[in-house]
Amino acid sequence: MTFAVYDAAAQVVVNVEQIVIPAAFETPDALKYIRSNLLDVLREYKVTRAGIRATEPSAQNPSIPRIEIEGVLKEAFASSDLEAFYVGHISSIASRLGIDRAALKPMIDGESDPGIENWDRMNKEQREAVLCARGAVNA
Repeated sequence: MTFAVYDAAAQVVVNVEQIVIPAAFETPDALKYIRSNLLDVLREYKVTRAGIRATEPSAQNPSIPRIEIEGVLKEAFASSDLEAFYVGHISSIASRLGIDRAALKPMIDGESDPGIENWDRMNKEQREAVLCARGAVNA
């Protein structure tokens, strides 16, 4: 699970990282691990607004583990001190960023640069996390 921390006031990406679940963990322990680490991130960076990149409702093969993780993220956000959070699909993330949905995909794929430092060095998941985090400014 990849996350990004974006400082809206300074308009910079503070951190982009992955929470790596230990391979030995069964699902309940893996979900608990994600929740615990996410809450630590929120506290460490004093996050006030957040976003979750949700599975598209039209996905032909939805990932059950991903949907479970999304549920844990929602619960963790609701249990935290966040002022606001949103759950976004591609179209809602684009809307929050004030861009057309068609322009978002090339950004995620690294074909266009929204003016973020090291954009070309990020992978697709990292770019998507950064865009989702930037969208949280308007949550």
